Amino acid sequence: MNRFTQEKASSHLLRRALGSIAGMCLVIAVMLWGISAVRTSSDNSRIDSLRQAIVRSAVHCYAMQGRYPESLDYIKEHYGVRWDPKKYIVDYEITGANLMPDVTVFPIGDKEVPHAG
Repeated sequence: MNRFTQEKASSHLLRRALGSIAGMCLVIAVMLWGISAVRTSSDNSRIDSLRQAIVRSAVHCYAMQGRYPESLDYIKEHYGVRWDPKKYIVDYEITGANLMPDVTVFPIGDKEVPHAG
């Protein structure tokens, strides 16, 4: 009878250990998902902030000079807006002298860009 009691106790300990391991895996998975969600939210905020800075600079230029900037280089030079070209592609499309330019910011991602030459 003592033999059966030991097997039952070791079986119970094994179930508890497996339950603990499964619980830890679940907690780790939830934490990783949360970190990923925060990172995505942060990246989206940076993209939105960059776009807003360019738009504000263009509007300021229009208010002061009566025209929108002709290029992103003008905005960089006169308004000090900077970004990392390895992380973001900025599309600045002029549709007319008195029309607000279309500004779009694209993240490049974690992939390395091949170097030319």
